[in-house]
This record gives sequence, C-alpha cells and structure tokens, in this order.
Amino acid sequence: MKFMSQATKNIIWKYWKSGVAIVEISKSTQLDPSNIRRYLVYHGGIQPRERVRAHGQLSLFEREEISLNLVLGKSIRSIARQLGRAPSTISREITRNGGVAKYRATKAERSAWRRAKRPKPSKFGQNEILVDLIIEKLREYWSPEQIAGWLKQAYPTNKALNVSHETIYKSLYIQGKGLFRKELMNHLRTRRKLRHAKQHVRGNKFVKPFADGLSISERPAEIEDRAIPGHWEGDLIQGSRQSYIATLVERQTRFTIMVKVPGKETLPVVSAISERMLQLPSLLKKSLTWDRGCELAAHKKFSMATNMEVYFCDPSSPWQRGSNENTNKLLRQYFPKGTYLGDHSQEDLDNVAASLNNRPRKTLGFNTPADKINELLQ
Repeated sequence: MKFMSQATKNIIWKYWKSGVAIVEISKSTQLDPSNIRRYLVYHGGIQPRERVRAHGQLSLFEREEISLNLVLGKSIRSIARQLGRAPSTISREITRNGGVAKYRATKAERSAWRRAKRPKPSKFGQNEILVDLIIEKLREYWSPEQIAGWLKQAYPTNKALNVSHETIYKSLYIQGKGLFRKELMNHLRTRRKLRHAKQHVRGNKFVKPFADGLSISERPAEIEDRAIPGHWEGDLIQGSRQSYIATLVERQTRFTIMVKVPGKETLPVVSAISERMLQLPSLLKKSLTWDRGCELAAHKKFSMATNMEVYFCDPSSPWQRGSNENTNKLLRQYFPKGTYLGDHSQEDLDNVAASLNNRPRKTLGFNTPADKINELLQ
C-alpha cells in the first residue's frame, strides 16, 4: 500500500464519513482510487483510533536535538542536561537506535511508534462462549445492535457476555482483527465489505394519486404517535420475473405479516391481504397505510371486507411508512433483490416472519415484536 501522510489519511476519513465516493476522494487527494479503496478495506471503513504519545516519552523535537548534538560531539550527560532528561534515558535512546554513529531522529521516531504498539487482548479472543453466541445470532440475521442489546438483557450481571455493537462490527470488518469468518458479513443487512456513511439516495417514480383515496395528512394523531395498536403499514417487495410478496407491519409493535400474492394486480392483492387481516382480532384491525402503488387501487373493497380505513402516502415519501420500509430492508436478507419470489409458499413466508418477529428491536427496548404482540393479546 502506497505511503500516506497522516494529513492525507485525515482527509480520506473526513470525506468518507461524509459519504463522498472514492472517485471524488481521489480527486481531492491526488491518490489512485485503488490505493484509497485498499486502505479503506483494510480498516473496514472504520477510522482507527488516533494514537497519542505516552506521557514522558521523548518527542520528535527532542530526538532531533539528540541527533544534532551527537553530530556536534557533545556528551550524553551534556545532552541530558540540555533536555532536562536523565542521562540513562538518552543513553538507552541512542543505543536502541543504532548508536552514536548511526542515530537518526526520524528513524528513531518511527521505531519508537512501532515498538509502542501493544495490542490489547481481544474480548472475543478470551471468551469462546461470547463468540459462539454472536455467531449463532448473526446466522439468524440479527444485526450487531440487536445482538448487543439482547446480550445485555439476557446476561445483565455477566459483563464477560456484554459487548457493544461497534466492537462486533469492528471484529467483522477490520482485517487486522480477523476474529469472525468473512462469510458472516453476508448475514448483515447490507452485505457490505466495509462500513459506509449513512446515506439515503433513492428515486421513486411519481404515481398519480387515487382520486378517492384518503391522504396520510388526514390520518388521526393517535395513529401518528403509535399510541393505539392495530394500525398497519404495507407495501410489496419485488423479485425477478414480476414476482411479489405483500408485507404488513403493525406500527406500535413492529409485528410483521407476509402474504403470498400472485402478482401486482389490484384485485388479487386486495383479496389476499384482506383474507389475512380478517384472521386478526378486532384489537389489531384499525387502519392500513400504503404507498401510491396501483396494487391497492381497489382499496375500497379492502375497507369493506375488513372495516379498516386505508391511507395513502404522499408521492416519493417512503419515510411516511418508516416501519414498513425498515422491515422490507430486513427482509432483503432473506429475499435478496433479483431472486424469484414465486417459489416461496405461504408457510415459507410465515416461517420468515416468525424469525423476524423474534428478533429484538432497539426501538422496542430490545424486546421482540412477538413479545409485544403477546402482551397486547393477554
């Protein structure tokens, strides 16, 4: 990897954390994009902690003074008095860096930083039980944040089994650690090989609003603040060859229901989700918020069948169905983009929904949606 000054590294991390593309960083630093990428991948996209000189250690200025005074023929005791250091300190510094004849300040400085590296033993390297628990949950598609929250709840008094989500991410991404096999990164939601800045770049096609549909602006405040259960958000996720799955998320508990649909035509979609909603207790059947896709053009039939109001989001406003959008991103771990969804039976979808509903959520205090829905129904 090409040598980079600390100033250049600082520029790279500043831009990277702001979401700037590697090509643009390359233009600002005059470095080849491949060198920048290798540097970022090596660190997993996570800026390493800045090293600080230990108190009492010789500075670069002092080493330059030592080098200069040795050239002038001054004694070790004379140099020590000039710098306010013990003669033994100056003597050891010169001896370990080539002696009087070969001592060079910059070379001694680099050697000192290299010798000062004393990696702290990894928490994972000393705790196989913790590693096994994390691997098990990663393979169940839990996020590091969900795992960390669950560990604190499951083992509140056992500090050896508590770890931050950032520590898990670093152990996955940073090459120098290598504590988890790389294949486990494929179980993360994004499947990225390094950490990126949080960005939201998404283009949505404008869909003509339904003339007879209720706008989300007409939705009562009790739905907005999630105070009452029974209000749902819904959408379709798409696979290859025009295959779809309907997803419904209860706003208060984040409980997820998945429905197999034969396509995007409105009557089959409305019929399928109506049938599923009718299986719920009345407590959980109040309203549905959907985007402006044509699959719910027959929303009045849905309302007549279920007695649930339907509200439509504003164009190009996916955040108005935030719970459903987030859930659909989680579901892409099970149903990657570009895969055919038509081969999955309703039983398959129910199993995936059960897996998702038993994953702890930060927004629920690391309880699970299944726990929350059960509390409501008791």
